Amino acid sequence: MIRILLPSFLAAFLAFTPVTAQEARWRHGAGLLEEAKYPEGFKHFDYVNPNAPKGGLVRLGAQGTFDSFNIVVAGVKGTPEQGLGLVYETLTTSALDQSSSSYGLLAEAFSYPEDFSSVSFRLRPEARWHDGQPVTVEDVIYSFQVLKENSPTYAFYYANVTGAEKTGEREVKFTFDEKGNRELPQIMGQLIVLPKHWWEGTAPDGRKRDVTQTTLEPPLGSGPYRIKGFEAGRNASYERVKDYWGAGLNVNVGQNNFDEIRYEYYRDATVLLEAFKGDRIDFRAENSARNWAVGYDFPARQQGRVVLEEFPLRATGVMQAFVLNLRRDKFKDERVRRAFNLAFTYEELNKTLFYGQYERVGSYFHGLELASSGLPEGQELAILESIRDKVPAEVFTTPYKNPVNDTPDAIRNNLREADRLLREAGWEVKGGRRVNAKGETLTAELLADSPNDERVFLPYKSALDRLGIATSVRTVDEVQYVNRTRSFDFDIVSGIWPQSLSPGNEQREFWGSQAARREGSRNLAGIADPGVDALIEKVIFARDRAELVAATKALDRVLLAHDYVVPQWTSLKSRTARWDRYSHPETMPRYGGSAFPTVWWYDEAKAAKTGAPR
Repeated sequence: MIRILLPSFLAAFLAFTPVTAQEARWRHGAGLLEEAKYPEGFKHFDYVNPNAPKGGLVRLGAQGTFDSFNIVVAGVKGTPEQGLGLVYETLTTSALDQSSSSYGLLAEAFSYPEDFSSVSFRLRPEARWHDGQPVTVEDVIYSFQVLKENSPTYAFYYANVTGAEKTGEREVKFTFDEKGNRELPQIMGQLIVLPKHWWEGTAPDGRKRDVTQTTLEPPLGSGPYRIKGFEAGRNASYERVKDYWGAGLNVNVGQNNFDEIRYEYYRDATVLLEAFKGDRIDFRAENSARNWAVGYDFPARQQGRVVLEEFPLRATGVMQAFVLNLRRDKFKDERVRRAFNLAFTYEELNKTLFYGQYERVGSYFHGLELASSGLPEGQELAILESIRDKVPAEVFTTPYKNPVNDTPDAIRNNLREADRLLREAGWEVKGGRRVNAKGETLTAELLADSPNDERVFLPYKSALDRLGIATSVRTVDEVQYVNRTRSFDFDIVSGIWPQSLSPGNEQREFWGSQAARREGSRNLAGIADPGVDALIEKVIFARDRAELVAATKALDRVLLAHDYVVPQWTSLKSRTARWDRYSHPETMPRYGGSAFPTVWWYDEAKAAKTGAPR
């Protein structure tokens, strides 16, 4: 299960446990396929410092721009500011030391029946908006309605929710159109709650607010921060709410420690790094292997004022890949798609550009126990057998392997195999160009949104050119890129799908047939396959952990067998750089990565030595 807030926000992985009683009972927290780790009345999460000092500023870098503070239309209209998640709260929140869990936040308790056909939430009486008004059931129902009506992503995510009704002064009930879907209760727990009275009110300039349009009016929230100030497209500052109603909640103790969190926007990744070196940004997650290897050799690092630290990523797997748009006829043939994989010289890129820091992605759940390997057996085999007529025959006989291009001979052999597959698919070489029987040339445009991508795209273009494929690389600005990917107007783009330890309903959005037809969905490849759809449902309706793992491995195996994408590379560590002004607990959350800035705090003693001007 993947939490959806905004595409740029870090996803949290939430879930619930099965009900063992005959009747629904109110509970403070739960896990998807395990009991809640923390008992009712717990003081705080184990991984926080409950005595962490409050104060200080942290400046975070963001690439691109923003023109909206309205999360309702994010992904449809405008570009939202990246820190908006600080302003709002959800009904439940997660513990970062459990693979999948939910504990009450705006809701003090939740309840669902044994068949998971509905879920109810009881709001905390003390929950308040920043204007002092209480958070109400009407706010919850309003939020559900406007998100579902105005956001295709949320409409898809809440497709199985048929109703929302007030069942008590502080109680709200959501009803589902299917039973046995364990994730639906926690999906509703992730609901971002918006203030109905504010959105239906009038702005200071006399205009009636419109939740269906972008806006740069700072929104009213109920969370630990509110917007302090901003320059459209350049920066936004969030200040800690000193009288925040939820500061003492056990799920918040030791967190939200900074007085101010500021986002500074830069158009270019290179400039972002230079801004960090110039002490305009305090903390950054480094996603460039080259930068990590050689980009931080500057005086502040040598003097120890800048710290590099890696954190293991245990909770998230990933598929990162070149995405071939199956909506284009030229990519409908699996042999063509396999040829594109055979031409990709990952090993050379890892050596020359990535300093050997990456590993090739070999699964849609790479890095997790959910990744398939070898041949199917046991429960996974039984699941595949039940839909044998809908899946490729090779899933039963041939384990998936990416081509290896680690020597000149291997490269030549793989190009020969790619040529053979292309010819079988009807693409011959004439006059140095790959053409079909109609005389149409096989073309491929690699679409990028950053000049930095060209260092990877250009070597791939060179390999595809050798096959006679007329390949081009086109770099566009962020707005054009977003619009083109939303409308699936591309040949090939780079895509990334994060995966949690408890996959579920989001798989419909990633690979499901309905999502393939809906603009703006995460199904970039346009996958519409009955076997994949069937396996997604088996993942969603798994009854225990063993069945979930088996069904997910089966799904992974079938996705790989179709060669929908050309897998790229990944690292199972979070690489971070920071000016040494901050501290974190000795015991970090097992599934939280760096967990910055969630559990960190401003360290006055370190800041004094580092030379902070604040």
